[in-house]
Amino acid sequence: MIGTPIVNLADILAVEKEKELQAMIDEFSCPYNMDVENFLKSKAVEFSKQQLAATYFVFKQYKGNNVVAGYFSIAQKHFHIDLNKKGISKSMKKRISKYAQRDDDLKKYVANAMLLGQLGKNFANGYNNLITGDELLSIACERIADIQRVSSGKLVYAECEDTPRLIEFYERNGFFQFGTRLLDRDETDLKGKYLVQLFKYL
Repeated sequence: MIGTPIVNLADILAVEKEKELQAMIDEFSCPYNMDVENFLKSKAVEFSKQQLAATYFVFKQYKGNNVVAGYFSIAQKHFHIDLNKKGISKSMKKRISKYAQRDDDLKKYVANAMLLGQLGKNFANGYNNLITGDELLSIACERIADIQRVSSGKLVYAECEDTPRLIEFYERNGFFQFGTRLLDRDETDLKGKYLVQLFKYL
């Protein structure tokens, strides 16, 4: 979104502003999704240093100051998709097949994509009211599209808990539900036994 500052956590580290970064991390609160909050507070910095995932802060104006309204994390990912599954239109099949390779053993396509690993608003001090979830997701997808323009790819991949509210949120924003993935043992902050898999063509 024009006029919305987006800052890579790595850029803050690069100018040696660890105290400012830690203050932003400490203040962040997302009580409705502890996985989002815990990732930022316990993994984001290390993942950034190891280049496993890039975390971006989204700032908004609040009483004359820039504050963190939300954040998202992205990484490289590949996923498998069965294009014969019901509900996938012919035009979508054609698009996916352009950016994926057929695995004859699995009888599925393997697609490289950008993983939208984390997405969450900051509920501290009411900052969540400064941005909508739709806007935050749009900003994340725009950043992913920018990265893909200078590298490659057209797909973004996301996962969410199997709740109607979350699935409707992603589908409303152009994502398509295509499968599920069992939770890993270390994914203890998430509910249920699996995550719903979704993708979007950018």
